[in-house]
Amino acid sequence: MTSISTTDADFVVKIIDVFPDTLSYNDVNIYSEKDPINPYPMGGYQMLVRGEIMRGRYRNSYENPAAFVPGKVERVRFELPSIARDFKKGHRLMVQVQSSWFPLVDRNPQQFINIYTCRDQDFKRSVIQIFHDTENASSIILPILK
Repeated sequence: MTSISTTDADFVVKIIDVFPDTLSYNDVNIYSEKDPINPYPMGGYQMLVRGEIMRGRYRNSYENPAAFVPGKVERVRFELPSIARDFKKGHRLMVQVQSSWFPLVDRNPQQFINIYTCRDQDFKRSVIQIFHDTENASSIILPILK
């Protein structure tokens, strides 16, 4: 559940594999040729497993885009394409939600206008809130295979 201060926004959801804090390349028998004594630290390394973006105007329908009402709490729901991932023992799962993935994806002017014909002054700052209270709980459904 979200509310924004403008009429459009992008939503990026990323699933990340966070390596254990104590992991190093020495744990997998790969050494530096220049310095074989000191391992390459990998502790806390964050590997992107899956990431997708949704332009908010298409949250209800791709055929009928709709503007947000500034300040109104609304549902933005989309699915990440399936991927099989084995999270090793000691690894953690991180979920990130953000509003831009520039330069991988074009910038959103944060307004319900034609992005391809907008001018520099059409780009606005937006305050985006993701709710996690009991009344407007956000959620991520993650299937687990045994």
